[in-house]
Amino acid sequence: MVVRMLQRFVILGAILLPLVAAADDKKPPSPNAGKKIVFEKVVAVINDSIILRSELEARMVPVIGEAQQITDPKERERRIEKLRGQVLDEMVNEELIVQAAENAKIEVESSEVQAALDEIKSSNNLDDAGLQQVLTAQGYTMSAYKQDLRRQLLRLRAVNQLVAPKVQITDEDVRARYDQMQRRSDSVSSVRLSHILIKLPQGATEQQVAEGKERAAKAIERVKAGEDFAKVAKDVSDDTGTKDSGGELGWFQRGSVNPDWEQIVFAMDKGDVRGPVTGPQGLHVFYVSEVKKGELKSYSEMKETLTRELRRREMDKQTQTWLEELRKKAYIDIKLS
Repeated sequence: MVVRMLQRFVILGAILLPLVAAADDKKPPSPNAGKKIVFEKVVAVINDSIILRSELEARMVPVIGEAQQITDPKERERRIEKLRGQVLDEMVNEELIVQAAENAKIEVESSEVQAALDEIKSSNNLDDAGLQQVLTAQGYTMSAYKQDLRRQLLRLRAVNQLVAPKVQITDEDVRARYDQMQRRSDSVSSVRLSHILIKLPQGATEQQVAEGKERAAKAIERVKAGEDFAKVAKDVSDDTGTKDSGGELGWFQRGSVNPDWEQIVFAMDKGDVRGPVTGPQGLHVFYVSEVKKGELKSYSEMKETLTRELRRREMDKQTQTWLEELRKKAYIDIKLS
C-alpha cells in the first residue's frame, strides 16, 4: 500500500521555488529598477505554515491537462479555478496531517526515506540516473523530492498511529456484511445490460451537462412509468451502434466493465433502471433485463476479505472525521484569487 501510494509522486509536480539570479554589475540598470517585484505569493496560511502559489501551480501540472483542452475560454477558466481550489484544499489537509504528526512527536528516519526511494526505483525499473532524469523533468531536485517523500511517510504514519486505533471491526460486523451479501446482489455474477447514451462534447459546459441530465431524467421517468426500455432507447439514445437494438449491450461478468460502473450495475435487480452515470462519451442510463447469481463462498472463506473491506471503509470514514476536526481547530486563511 505504501509503495503504491508513493509511486505516484514520481510523476507529481514538485515544489518549485523561484531562483533570482544575481545582477551583473556591467549591465545597464533594469527599467524595473526601484519597482516592487513580487516573486512569490502566499495562497494559504495554515497555523504557522504557508503554501506558496508556485507550490500550488506545481501540484496542478499532473491534473490540469483535461481542463486545458476546453475550447470555451470562460468555461476553461472556471474549470481550472475550481480544480485549483480542490488541489489547494487537498494541500491544506496534507499540511494539517503533517502538523498533527509533528505535534504527536512522530518521526521518519532518513533511512526510511531512502528505503522508500529505493523501492520507487525498483518498482519503476529506474537506476539513479533514470530517477534523476524523471525528477528533473518534473522540476524536482533530489533533496526536495526526498523531503516530499518524508512528508508523505509522515502523513501515512500519522494516520496509522492517530486514526487506525479508532477503527474497530467486530466479528458481528463481518457476519452482518456477509448476510447482507447473501440477501442482496453482491452474489450477482453477470448481468444482461442495456443503456441509453446522452452524448456530451469534450469539455462540456455546466449548462450542457445540466441539459444532458434533464434528458436522462426524462428517459428514466418514461421507463418507470411503464414504457419499454428498448422503445425509449430507440427514441432517446445517441449511441448509433445500439439504439436500433433498444440499447442492448449484452451480458457482462464481474470485472469486465468499468470499475466505477460495476458497483452500480451489479447492485441492480432485474428490471432496475439507474442513471445518469458519467462516462467518457457523456451520460449513461443503465437497464438490467436479466441477472445470474453465482454461489457465494462460505463465511469462513470470505471472513478475512470482508474484514479488510470493512476496515478500509471505516478507516476512510474515521480519517475524514479526523481531518474535519483538525480543520475546525486550525487557523486557516485561504488567499486564492
